[in-house]
Amino acid sequence: MNTHLIILIIGSVMVIEGLPYFLFPDKIKIYLLQIQQLDTNVMRILGLMLIVFGLVLVYLMKSKIC
Repeated sequence: MNTHLIILIIGSVMVIEGLPYFLFPDKIKIYLLQIQQLDTNVMRILGLMLIVFGLVLVYLMKSKIC
């Protein structure tokens, strides 16, 4: 895989991750306080679901490109 593509992807993720903090800092503070109240197992399940969904998306897009 091309190193430039990896850096491009990481940069794109950083932009997307940073947008809510820039656009809605007050709402992010409230959201983060609500996350602290979530059960640890619920957070693990949500994280696992996001990982699986992301892997499925990557697999589907990779199969379309190659």
